[in-house]
Amino acid sequence: MYICVMPVSVNVVYGTLKSLVNKDQRGFITVDEFNRFAQAAQLRIFTRLFDQLKDGSRLERAGFGQGRDKSKYKQIHEDLATFAKSDTESKSSGVFNRPDDLSRIISISTAGDALFGQMTRVPVEVCYDEEKIERILGSTLNAPSEAFPVALVTGDIEVFPESIRKIKIRYYKIPQSFTTAATPARSDDPPTFGVDVNNVYDASASRDFELPEHYMMDLVIEIADLIGINLRDATVTAYAQKEQNEKKSEQSF
Repeated sequence: MYICVMPVSVNVVYGTLKSLVNKDQRGFITVDEFNRFAQAAQLRIFTRLFDQLKDGSRLERAGFGQGRDKSKYKQIHEDLATFAKSDTESKSSGVFNRPDDLSRIISISTAGDALFGQMTRVPVEVCYDEEKIERILGSTLNAPSEAFPVALVTGDIEVFPESIRKIKIRYYKIPQSFTTAATPARSDDPPTFGVDVNNVYDASASRDFELPEHYMMDLVIEIADLIGINLRDATVTAYAQKEQNEKKSEQSF
């Protein structure tokens, strides 16, 4: 189940990047250049969220985190929740396939059924180390059982004991894009700034980013960095402040 969020507009990001680059007299950003780096920039920011989550967790445990709605830890959790998915996989040729859009596993469990009003689903310990799994399998005390199964995650997923035939995977998906329709729908395509034959923005050929809209300026800076342009912090900050002031003015009418 997805959480509904307003995605970052690819049109706004491209327009903002062009404005900043031209204002700073650093050349011109072509559509091809932009599209070549748009998804890479999104993935960079997405990966960085997990590092920020660890930092936020440490601050919370140390008592330095901001409380309630101001908590950075809470905000990142909410942002990542938009990418959370679940999938049920059946064993094939002795292994379970990884979902095609899997980025990071949250948890694995056996795909149990309801029995007398209670779920028979069992958590599966997740292991990424082949040496460790060999030690577990060779243990006389901690060998996997149907009550305490273990999964080795590599190119595919092996679950022990082998009697387990079906699993449920909760995971964070790879960020992709949204269609630019009035009611956006998720797309398997990368974010794309589409143009028509006259090289004018074409919404029907475009795909918005999947990151929430408050990452707009992060994407602008990240794409500029990938293209090889270093936007001065003062320029970016001034532009962001101008945009915020304009939004407040619009909302006051």
